[in-house]
Amino acid sequence: MRRWGLFAALAASFAVPVAAAPFDTAPWLADLEQARQAFHAKYANWDWLEGEREVKIDPLFDSLAQRMQRAQNQAQAMAVFDRLVRRTRDGHVEIRWPEPAPAASPPSQPSDLCSKLGYDARQNGPGTAQTLPGYAPLPSTGNSFEAGTVDVAGARLGVVRIGIFQPQGYPTLCQAAVRELAIPTDKPCDETCEDRIVTLAYRRLTEGLEQRARELKAAGATALLIDISNNGGGSEWAEAAARIFSGKTLTSEKRGFVRGDHWAKLWRELGGDLREHAKSASSADRQRLLAWAAEADAAARQAETPCTLGQPTCMRLGTAGFSTGLVGAAPSGAFAGKDWGVLVFSPAQFPYHDGVWDGPLIVLVDQETWSAAEEFAAVLQDNKAAIVIGSRTGGAGCGHTNGGTPTTLTNSGAVLELPDCVRVRADGSNEVRGIIPDVPVALRADDGRALRAKLVSERLGEAIAQARALNSRN
Repeated sequence: MRRWGLFAALAASFAVPVAAAPFDTAPWLADLEQARQAFHAKYANWDWLEGEREVKIDPLFDSLAQRMQRAQNQAQAMAVFDRLVRRTRDGHVEIRWPEPAPAASPPSQPSDLCSKLGYDARQNGPGTAQTLPGYAPLPSTGNSFEAGTVDVAGARLGVVRIGIFQPQGYPTLCQAAVRELAIPTDKPCDETCEDRIVTLAYRRLTEGLEQRARELKAAGATALLIDISNNGGGSEWAEAAARIFSGKTLTSEKRGFVRGDHWAKLWRELGGDLREHAKSASSADRQRLLAWAAEADAAARQAETPCTLGQPTCMRLGTAGFSTGLVGAAPSGAFAGKDWGVLVFSPAQFPYHDGVWDGPLIVLVDQETWSAAEEFAAVLQDNKAAIVIGSRTGGAGCGHTNGGTPTTLTNSGAVLELPDCVRVRADGSNEVRGIIPDVPVALRADDGRALRAKLVSERLGEAIAQARALNSRN
């Protein structure tokens, strides 16, 4: 038996290896075609990509299909989809590949709970302005926002750094909220629990930003610089934050939306909610609520009306309302005590005050300024309430609303996210173009902070002069 085993082993060692089966690209090609159809049905920035970027979507998918046919393994097939994202260069086009389920973990401490809820200081990266020559920081006093002053061109310039427009970039706010609300850390934090934490965190975030504006006034600042370079975006809190720094009433950008079931459902639900609130509202409010409900119904009809690409009598996108809702401009507190206020004007959910700073205003941006940070800069620039300095922003635009319309690809299980809305600038352009500064600075994303600050400081005198002139006309 031992001799037979030896001969068998020797025979096996000389056996010809079986050739591996060739990589089957057919399921991946099907995923790619599914992605193409998703672009046709769901992509809000089609006109921008084909018109301004001059990237034709169907020819792009045709070339990607040819690459896919040459793929020899899964990594190469996945790289084709990654190339799709790179070619669009749309900040809200994303492919998420499946990840393994996380392992169970022990009960959380407050910091661990906040981490699980998505609070991460890495969202809130360093800016540029704190490195300006002569920058003198204000005392921290537990405030979430770095701030200081610098003397430029005979002016005392106040500086506030906003690294992200959502409390999730400030874990200390969450930790403080957990303690203040006595949230147990050894039990699951459900949706109600999470909402209590984030509501209080937003309140403290808003209070901190307003406090910095007042402190800089007291420090003798005659102009203010808001540094949103290297800011990845955040939430609609950006609209409230913009109004804190403007003495004039701001009107938000108009909203475009993708026609189809997703937006038809959102508009129908909004109309129904407004009519429900009208039943118990005062006479004056009832009339307003019913008028807004009628606007929502009209928007739903737009969403339900399909358009064929190239059809001259029908635009690909529907248009209704503003980035803030059906109301584009309102004084802070206009909807105080009205639980339906947030349905028509999203900043109403935040306890902000208009015009805490009402002097000359400058906003610093760069190519790593994205999404809600672009919204902040755009609403101030469009309303001639601020001068924008820096380099053209990244270009992410509106993004996804109420969960968006993700497409799960059948073969790979990857999730394709496409923006489903557009913020339309005062000049009619899509915000995804990026914010073009009034005072351009030759910044690059990979420049060191000292060089970036030097380049910005060389143009600050010009920006301050323009901001003063703009403020005098408001």
